[in-house]
Amino acid sequence: MKKINYSKHIWEGWTVQKFIDELQLQVDMIMNNRSWKQPLKTREEMKKWCMDNQPYYKKYIPDVVEHFCRQYNIAS
Repeated sequence: MKKINYSKHIWEGWTVQKFIDELQLQVDMIMNNRSWKQPLKTREEMKKWCMDNQPYYKKYIPDVVEHFCRQYNIAS
């Protein structure tokens, strides 16, 4: 299992952990059926959702996606 580098700098002072913290509440709501959006079922859905909802930086951050996929047991 790949180790996630939470302190990795991504963009202008933003680390992997800061992006995770920023998205965590929304992901929790989606994955616990407390949102209009259906729970994400695949890694690809999680990847697209993260890229669309990250503040400022709209590129794929593998460690962010990996964190949420592990948290919600989403397989490849």
